[in-house]
Amino acid sequence: MTKILFVCLGNICRSPMAEFVFRDMVQKQGLGDRFSVASAATSTEELGNPVHPGTQRRLAREGISTRGKTAVQLTRRDYQRYAYLIGMEQRNLSGMLRILGSDPAGKVHRLLDFTDRPRDIADPWYTGDFDRTYDDVVEGCRGLLAHLLEEGR
Repeated sequence: MTKILFVCLGNICRSPMAEFVFRDMVQKQGLGDRFSVASAATSTEELGNPVHPGTQRRLAREGISTRGKTAVQLTRRDYQRYAYLIGMEQRNLSGMLRILGSDPAGKVHRLLDFTDRPRDIADPWYTGDFDRTYDDVVEGCRGLLAHLLEEGR
């Protein structure tokens, strides 16, 4: 089983969106038993808070629930627990490496680096554009899944 941890600043918008989109994607393809998926924050600002209402509403339009998810923080131990630690933007990667210490096994990536158009995913907390974030997350999750299936994981 491949373990994936999606990471953003607060773990209330982008990383839980990626967690639940990826989980839904693999379930619909009959691959749910091949992956364990979670999400976490680099900051402590939102710890214990539920998924942002904008993310909840956007995912609900796709029939995806985030029920029960609350923000948790990335820990140094997560490096050993997960095969992939996926940030949403370059600043997340910096925060992740600060917490993790280093990335000797090359597990830390940016989600959209698995696509033909590598870039950051804008934070809808600031932009208010949950639709664009959703589109970027779906694109990244498709790219990540294709990468994992190519690898035979």
